[in-house]
Amino acid sequence: MSVAAPPRGSARPRGRSLVEERPLRHPDASSPEMMGRRGWWLVVMNFLLPGSAQVLAGNRRLGRFGLGATIVMWLLALITVLTGLLWRPLLFSLATNWFVLLLVQAVIAFYAVLWIVLTIDTLRLVRLVRASTIARVGVPLLAILLAVASTSAAAWTFDRVNSVRETLSSVFGASGPSVPPSDGYYNILLLGADSGDGRDSMRFDSISVVSVNAETGATTITGIPRDMGHFPFAEGPMRDLYPDVHEGRIDPSCGWNSGINQLRTEVEVCRDGDALYPDAVADGSSPGVEATKDAAEGILGITIPYYVFLDMKGFADLVDALGGVDINVIERLPKGGGPQYEGQSAEDWAEGWIEAGQQHMDGDTAQWYARSRYTTSDFDRMRRQRELQQAILAQMTPQNVLDRFTEIADAGQVLVQTDIPADLLPFLADIAMKAKEQPVTTIELTPENGIEERDPDFALAQEMVRNALHPPTPEAENEG
Repeated sequence: MSVAAPPRGSARPRGRSLVEERPLRHPDASSPEMMGRRGWWLVVMNFLLPGSAQVLAGNRRLGRFGLGATIVMWLLALITVLTGLLWRPLLFSLATNWFVLLLVQAVIAFYAVLWIVLTIDTLRLVRLVRASTIARVGVPLLAILLAVASTSAAAWTFDRVNSVRETLSSVFGASGPSVPPSDGYYNILLLGADSGDGRDSMRFDSISVVSVNAETGATTITGIPRDMGHFPFAEGPMRDLYPDVHEGRIDPSCGWNSGINQLRTEVEVCRDGDALYPDAVADGSSPGVEATKDAAEGILGITIPYYVFLDMKGFADLVDALGGVDINVIERLPKGGGPQYEGQSAEDWAEGWIEAGQQHMDGDTAQWYARSRYTTSDFDRMRRQRELQQAILAQMTPQNVLDRFTEIADAGQVLVQTDIPADLLPFLADIAMKAKEQPVTTIELTPENGIEERDPDFALAQEMVRNALHPPTPEAENEG
């Protein structure tokens, strides 16, 4: 008479119990040492692979859910890294989309909460009352430390993503339509001035144009003297007013001179700027900025669709957020607003001094380095401003930006106004990465370079810009 064999998997080797086969799920509760070791294992496993503790020793359904969420997070992280390496424009496009960033924040928050739930459930599975004395204290302490570490990492990531989303919303909230590059370049008007009290008469203290090659990222910065006058305008409403060159008007009630930094006063205080540029505000700009764009286009002979305004009061915050900048100071410069009465020397009114030599400047010192003008000329100040621009770019390394991201983002919200459209950001971000690998070319429209302040040679200025952006090839030179 034959005996039927037991079903596969139902037999247990003789002499072995569930405790011996599955000590994590069926531990010997009478052994404090075993329960202690089991507790250490479960807590570490929950940290390294959330959900695994439940699969092995608790609610398998909860464990499978936790493991699935963990695997999904790993896959998302891997896909992000691969996208950054192989399809960088796509990553920038996703990273500058507010809805994607909001979704990322929701995923991070959900996973952090799930991790906490799994940690609490793991401590329940440990059954501390059955563990040894050391385990009763050490296991929950380790669980708390690991939970703090994991949730801190999630909170750090959540905060970085939130900073990006808020900065994009604050800085790039309003803009006009995207336009293709002009002659292979994106040209951006860079303006610097103090905002705040008295802004109705604010003038732009720093005026330059940043030209970025749309393919290579090669960057050229052209500095325009703030007092440059009698300049031509590009086609637009200001050219209708001044067919030849810009002229000043002496008027006690509201006058201006012919300098380019007077345009904001003329257009927004002395004239009806909204009538001249009716779409400016809706496109994230202002009539004064649009008039300055038209002037810069007329001076340089290039198309300038966008601007970036840097509030000099927030400039110091950006420098501090970056950890300071390194500048080689050529001459000793005073800090302060200038003499209080005629004939007073800098030694009498200076609040402090920026000494000559290699300096690591904080925000306040860098701000005075850019502003100082009472012992030097405006052309020297233009040179110093360009030095600071390049020093800030040099500090914008991926590691530095990542380490100080929140501070930089917060400073940027106060510092920057622009009409660059948000949908252009992924492309510009990709170009900026390429630009980091190349030196920055600078052009200063100063007497030293043949551009006189009183009678500027605009044909020469346009030739300088044209040769810098489109260097003549040997073939073209031979043909010429």
